[in-house]
Amino acid sequence: MTEAAELPPAPEQARAVFGDRFADAVRFAELLADVGVQRGLIGPREVPRLWERHLLNCAVLSEVVPEGVTVCDVGSGAGLPGIPLALVRPDLKITLLEPLLRRTNFLNEVVELLGLDHVTVVRGRAEEVLGKLPPVHVVTARAVAPLDRLAAWGVPLLRPYGEMLLLKGDTAEEEVKSAGAALSKLGAVDTSVLHVGEGVVEPLATVVRVEVGESPGGVRFAAKRAKAARTGRTRRRR
Repeated sequence: MTEAAELPPAPEQARAVFGDRFADAVRFAELLADVGVQRGLIGPREVPRLWERHLLNCAVLSEVVPEGVTVCDVGSGAGLPGIPLALVRPDLKITLLEPLLRRTNFLNEVVELLGLDHVTVVRGRAEEVLGKLPPVHVVTARAVAPLDRLAAWGVPLLRPYGEMLLLKGDTAEEEVKSAGAALSKLGAVDTSVLHVGEGVVEPLATVVRVEVGESPGGVRFAAKRAKAARTGRTRRRR
């Protein structure tokens, strides 16, 4: 049996990034290193680099999220990037969307323990909650799927003129090029690659921003949303 890796102390950058929620960020890191590993939410090899590669890398996404908006974190998993984002941005209303029960159980425990009143956990897949969740301003995701597939899940959850902010790796530019046609069909009007976290993480975190027009998801999903809205109104009248 391999001995569990030890969580390193929080770097100084974490104090500046998380501010008065620094103690909560430390508690979250401890939970990931302990319960998160035990439940298979993160690999034990990730524990030594939890701060730089995971918590801080996710927290700096806040640099490009507008103020006071609604956010849906698709495939939230162990709460990355949703929980670090929630810790640094109490102005946001965040939904953590995750299909697996063991993960949503963990997320609910974290939200309650850390007192994240502006965070809601929903169990389900993006395609299952279309029309059931209110459209959001921003969809976030990290290491979930290739860009074209991820956009097919996330873009339909957006409100008109919303945006996806996706944490990606070194292949971001190539993914944007290869997914161009698929993104256009989904109603994307602009796609760009951003680098955030200067002075906090090295290398900088890479974010793909997908901005949509008045019909997120295209015509097909507009029809689905309209049908879901009609069904919802019928149920409320009963």
